[in-house]
Amino acid sequence: MPFYFLPDRYYILLVIPAMLIALLAQMNVKSTFAKYSRVRTLEGLTGAQAARRILDANGLSHIRIEPVQGNLTDHYDPSAKVVRLSQNVYGSATVAAVGVAAHETGHAIQHSVEYAPLQFRNAIIPITNIGSQLSIPMVLLGYVMGFQPLVSIGILLFSLATVFQLITLPVEFNASQRALKTLDSYGMVNAQEHAGVKRVLTAAALTYVAALIVSVANLLRLILLFGNRRDD
Repeated sequence: MPFYFLPDRYYILLVIPAMLIALLAQMNVKSTFAKYSRVRTLEGLTGAQAARRILDANGLSHIRIEPVQGNLTDHYDPSAKVVRLSQNVYGSATVAAVGVAAHETGHAIQHSVEYAPLQFRNAIIPITNIGSQLSIPMVLLGYVMGFQPLVSIGILLFSLATVFQLITLPVEFNASQRALKTLDSYGMVNAQEHAGVKRVLTAAALTYVAALIVSVANLLRLILLFGNRRDD
């Protein structure tokens, strides 16, 4: 049997195509963001200003907005109750900046209304982290020892990462939907800007779809290599 960390036919047939899809998704989001980073909002609305308006409109005036270092490092921190926006989003009055900022406020809104998929995703993060660290060692140890139950437990732990990626999809898509709805409801963007924001958010969402594909490909490879193996 091929060693797990060396290329094999399943790696070539499953993992490499999935990784290429993920690469294309990353290239697409970067190019889309770059394109709409050159399109200024008609009102001159910056990412930080858009985030502030959306939060206030949803009764979340207590949530802070802070700049953060890096490129596309934007995120919502539920423990600190703060939306952190990267430098090219925080102070930029562009369609891309407004789209990214609006998306992160969407997560803040989800947190405030106790959106079930978000709560479930947050709940499984600790066990997912543990599983990602222990799964492969357990599979390999079980395989070397010829103890299939240990292999099965390792595969089960590895599958938690796929579950995490799966539950991430509705969380991310819903955050974007909430953002677009608020932008439209309060007239923060016109029809042309709305189309640009939607393209930016769609490109970002596709990266999560690609991440799920990669996770599924790796899980299938693991199952095909080690699952239910009785002989050597």
